[in-house]
Amino acid sequence: MNQDLIAQIVAQEWAMFDEVQNNGGRAECQNNPREFEIMRSSQLKTWSEDVLKSYLHDLTSAAYSKRNLLTEKYAYMMESTYPEEFAQIKQFLPEVAPEVRVKIDEIVDINLDWQKEAEEKYPNLRAKGRPLTSKEDSVYQTSFETYLRGELMTYSAETVFKLHAYTLACLEKHYNMAIANLQNMVGQYGYNTLEEANEKMGC
Repeated sequence: MNQDLIAQIVAQEWAMFDEVQNNGGRAECQNNPREFEIMRSSQLKTWSEDVLKSYLHDLTSAAYSKRNLLTEKYAYMMESTYPEEFAQIKQFLPEVAPEVRVKIDEIVDINLDWQKEAEEKYPNLRAKGRPLTSKEDSVYQTSFETYLRGELMTYSAETVFKLHAYTLACLEKHYNMAIANLQNMVGQYGYNTLEEANEKMGC
């Protein structure tokens, strides 16, 4: 069941991502659907069925309303990466309620801790990813923190609350979603274990 939900989500996200308009022209990653599928499906496999269903509903509703959640995600990210430009467009973005922002901040904080643990255990793998915190944002690179917060801002309140509850449950069970995401990712690249992938990435 989850695999079907994930496939539907990735297909809808790709359709939106394919239509994102960049100031500098089409991004190279927009020409690589397989890479997109690996990145997104690896993350989505760490979610519960309940969260997947809620987010799929968000995507379907957005498409029906002619909204592009991927465009909105990159716009929200500009609050950190291009604050002056963001000030000019923020009135066109859906308002996120304060209570939802609180849940988003808590999800982000937990994920940052998970990423730090992943970095300690698999430094070579983590080095291939984004810089970790928004303090490291620049016009050349966007941090994991800013990227995640921008994405969460596009979710419905229902999805944010469901993901928040699931994140807390994972935390209580000592299930690190960042490490699980890495495991899913390296598996799709043909590695048997994270240790194997981390060693190869260090060569």
